Amino acid sequence: MTQQVVGAPVKQVGLAYVLWFFFGGIGVHKFYLGKTGLGIAYIFTLGFLGIGLLIDLFTLPKQVAEANARLAGAAV
Repeated sequence: MTQQVVGAPVKQVGLAYVLWFFFGGIGVHKFYLGKTGLGIAYIFTLGFLGIGLLIDLFTLPKQVAEANARLAGAAV
């Protein structure tokens, strides 16, 4: 069972996938997860020519969990 810090912002897997689907080529889902550097890289390479987008398709839930862990750590 996971505990959530009250008041800590929570990233959602569903929203991350929506952003990935519609705006993945320009890295909007990376900005949403707090990975600004990768977001900028996606803008200039169109998601590493699609390879990065394909990887993100399978790893997005883990990335969201990591972003939430970072946010929970920062909120404490």
